Amino acid sequence: MKEFLMIALGVLVFVVIFQIAKASEYVSVLKGEAKTRKQNNKINAFFLLGFLVFGLIGVWYCNELYYGKTLFPQGSASVEGEEIDRMLLITIAITGFVFVITQALLFWFSFKYQEQDNRKALYFAHSNKLELIWTIVPAITMMVLVVFGLKAWFKITGDAPKDSIVVEVTGHQFAWEFRYPGADKVLGKKNYKLTTAKNNLGVDFDDPASHDDIHVNTTMHIPVGVPVKMVIHSQDVIHDVGLPHFRLKMDAVPGIPTTQWFTPKITTADMKKKTGNPDFTYEISCDQLCGANHFAMRGVIIVETMEEYKKWLAEQTSEYSTLFPAKVPTQNVADSAKLVTQVLPQKK
Repeated sequence: MKEFLMIALGVLVFVVIFQIAKASEYVSVLKGEAKTRKQNNKINAFFLLGFLVFGLIGVWYCNELYYGKTLFPQGSASVEGEEIDRMLLITIAITGFVFVITQALLFWFSFKYQEQDNRKALYFAHSNKLELIWTIVPAITMMVLVVFGLKAWFKITGDAPKDSIVVEVTGHQFAWEFRYPGADKVLGKKNYKLTTAKNNLGVDFDDPASHDDIHVNTTMHIPVGVPVKMVIHSQDVIHDVGLPHFRLKMDAVPGIPTTQWFTPKITTADMKKKTGNPDFTYEISCDQLCGANHFAMRGVIIVETMEEYKKWLAEQTSEYSTLFPAKVPTQNVADSAKLVTQVLPQKK
């Protein structure tokens, strides 16, 4: 109710000011103060021209001031992200050019064609030529940009390379969890009805393929130079896997698995050197407002060499062996971890 009253008050104030301005204008005309009005028009025309100049200077200054704080200077951390960056720069160049031209014409026309006694406004009801120009040219431009965008989209959401590493990403309020297939390279089945405090991903452990799967929280490890396919789930509301450094994002939808894949090209260690930031980390953000603690839904990706990745993977134990240690002999667990590292794809 309070917000509604504030909005109503703001609208009322605007209406009052508008009516006072219009009344003052009518009074001036009735009093024969047309000359004053013309002088005001001339002053306003100069102000508009000044606004154009200082506005464009402000746009340039803001770019100089904040460009270095964006992710562009770092470059894309994935091979596929390079095409995304290229498309974005082309789009900014085209729309930026149109913006400068249209704004320059808008304010210049306001100055050049200000009210004068010896000038009469030209009025025409219709122009087929003008209609075709401002309809067809933007339509063709947009179509070309969309086609390039769809091409990139179909690539990263299509079939991943056969040598890809598969990682299942599950989002819930307010965290990310990850599951890796074992030596069989097959993720075990899931069933939401099986979700418990211990089995919070709802993995069906009656499926033999799940016995060697590895479950980790918060931090995802992936090797550099190898395609990574993400199989994305949500357990409650819509989340979104945002990978800003890799230029990718994908919705996590309850009941509907989604996928995307990318090839990391810069390790976390190399990116720390490149950015000069010893605390640098690749972030998995939730890019879909999902609740009160949405801001805290953050995961970390560690991109490392294949040797480091194999070492980390060999140190992990399967979720099945953790939950049911009596059913899995210790020697079998060790052999399974060793086999996983042996079947991993090598960096090309």
